[in-house]
Amino acid sequence: MNLKTKIIFCICCFAFFVSNAQSVSDTIPSQKKDSIQLKFKYKSLIIPAVFIGYGIFGLESGQIKGFNSGISTEVTEDIDKKTSIDDFSQYAPIAAFYGLSPLGVKSKNNFKDKTIIFATSYLLMGLTVNAFKKTASVERPDGSSLNSFPSGHTATAFLGAELMMQEYKNESVWYGISGYIVAAGTGAFRMYNNRHWLTDVAAGAGIGILSAKAGYWLYPITSKWFTKKNSTNTKTAMIPFYNGKTTGFAFVKTF
Repeated sequence: MNLKTKIIFCICCFAFFVSNAQSVSDTIPSQKKDSIQLKFKYKSLIIPAVFIGYGIFGLESGQIKGFNSGISTEVTEDIDKKTSIDDFSQYAPIAAFYGLSPLGVKSKNNFKDKTIIFATSYLLMGLTVNAFKKTASVERPDGSSLNSFPSGHTATAFLGAELMMQEYKNESVWYGISGYIVAAGTGAFRMYNNRHWLTDVAAGAGIGILSAKAGYWLYPITSKWFTKKNSTNTKTAMIPFYNGKTTGFAFVKTF
């Protein structure tokens, strides 16, 4: 089984898992389910699948690799100084995902439910990005390492943008659009800084969008995993983290 086949197989398994999670949603009261959960539709997979597919086929396509090199040369040939704005802009949509509600913008879900959805999405994104980086071993444009594919910065930014879209689109679709503009800018700056190829950015965008949607699809399951209440009225939460290099869990208990 070659590299491309392995990655496509992983994506198919992921799609099968989240689609089958819908059967669990029947255990949630209809009113709450309608508020929290994003109804699974296969057409929702089209856009992220196109982005991820382009990135995957670019791993072995000489034509796409040549296009990557041409884009990289065009973008970086007149650069005098790199910028670190992408290190901060990747988190801007996530900050807005939480920050708009305190400013008076009505979100679809409350803080607790948003946190469970975000934690699920972020964990899926981090695991997927790390797995692809270790499996693909693509050299960065600047030659600094072999973990170029896919772009974790871009995945983080697009995850936040899709979360913004889902939470605030009923108030105004422009909240989500603004998040996507920031996310696209993050991907552009990753290429500007000579840290990623176009295929890395495309795949990262697809992974981020798909992970965010999966956070809603899987809520009926993860709401039971992430927060448990015992007889002494203590609450235990399992929060995942991803810092661009490693993925793990943090356990928090309140009394």
